Amino acid sequence: MSQAIMEKYGEARLPRYTSYPTAPHFAPLPDKSVYPEWIAAIPRDEQTSVYLHIPFCRSMCWYCGCHTTITERDRPILDYLDVLHQEIELVAKARGASFNVKEIHFGGGTPTIIQPGEFVSLMDAMKSRLGFSDQVNTAVEIDPRTLTAEMAAALGKSGVTRASLGVQSFDPVVQKAINRIQSVETTSLAVENLRNAGVSALNFDLIYGLPFQTVESCVATVEAAVTMRPDRLAVFGYAHIPTFKKHQRMIDEAALPDAAQRSAQAEAIAEALVAAGYERIGLDHFALPEDELALAQRAGRLHRNFQGYTTDNCTTLVGLGASSIGKYAQGYIQNEVPPGLYAGRIASGELAAAKGYSLTAEDRFRAELIERVMCDFAVDVAAIASRHGFEAQTVLTGNAMLDELQRDGLIEIGGGVVRVEDRYRFIVRSVAAAFDAYLGKSARTFSKAA
Repeated sequence: MSQAIMEKYGEARLPRYTSYPTAPHFAPLPDKSVYPEWIAAIPRDEQTSVYLHIPFCRSMCWYCGCHTTITERDRPILDYLDVLHQEIELVAKARGASFNVKEIHFGGGTPTIIQPGEFVSLMDAMKSRLGFSDQVNTAVEIDPRTLTAEMAAALGKSGVTRASLGVQSFDPVVQKAINRIQSVETTSLAVENLRNAGVSALNFDLIYGLPFQTVESCVATVEAAVTMRPDRLAVFGYAHIPTFKKHQRMIDEAALPDAAQRSAQAEAIAEALVAAGYERIGLDHFALPEDELALAQRAGRLHRNFQGYTTDNCTTLVGLGASSIGKYAQGYIQNEVPPGLYAGRIASGELAAAKGYSLTAEDRFRAELIERVMCDFAVDVAAIASRHGFEAQTVLTGNAMLDELQRDGLIEIGGGVVRVEDRYRFIVRSVAAAFDAYLGKSARTFSKAA
């Protein structure tokens, strides 16, 4: 791979395209009554997904890009859970029928910061008030440093099917620089407790591009991780945006790797995981060959949502909690971000929607183009255009970004199909950006493409 290509595309700051349009384009809702109307309009037999945001942690990791609050006390967490239960009631009232929930994802923050009994109560409330499908897939994000055996047992009792463990790096030098000390033994114990509790599907999150990180330390982290045999791994590039996340100013910028070093780290991790028997899934995920994510990619039914690559094929996502985002047939809804504002809205007896976006026909067309290229590294523009009532030339003719990518030999275009060259898969976000009609119309800073 030439240095010129790496410098040109690896340094580009682009969205991760877990939605389209992306969240910076959401706007304040002039009429908040549309939210309950969208909830009520979900087809009665349609299965839905639910996302719950728990915005609390015991300590701050300097690399973190999440909406979270640091607390050593339990009272703020308990107060927040009371509000979350109230929101479940309000959403159930707006629906007036079962949501037929098929997929649940707990994110944060640290969802397992709550006590075991509180987690069981939350799951019971969703089941009784929102309504579950016959089979429900429930995923929980976990900080192995704080997971107890009792909490692992509660997750199993509540029917949790998948746990996603934050690992990032096992290098003690890197861990000190990001304020996250986590040994291999601590992670291994969390894995053991989860599997003993019946939560057998496990994901690990790794990050490259962290301060003092090297290719050697990245590979060593992979070697330690694969001994625990997680089913999936997500490998993300660190996004350094201290303007928006002030705690990132604690990171020594001089210790951050440059674009070439980041690329070398990403490829070294990928090569080590493939050598260990994992398949590359999309841009940044890896899975064992028998895992459902790998099966979905082979079958062309891989999807992408706010949690990244997924087998979740629900068209509706209900967001619960401060800052959470929901997706409906009509568009997106985001709750108030500050927990205090969120709690105030719910306490007043109204849903906490703060921002939203109503999708147009062209948005839906472009969203499918972006999802397919992000998942498959190829997109049949002509076929998708036909399904949406558009002409392929709407996005192909005069598209300066696609033309430049083709001139640089990174993509092929023929017969209405755009295909990314295998060795240049790291530029897929640049291809997705070529279909983004809103790119450049926001001041928001995104992460680097590599």
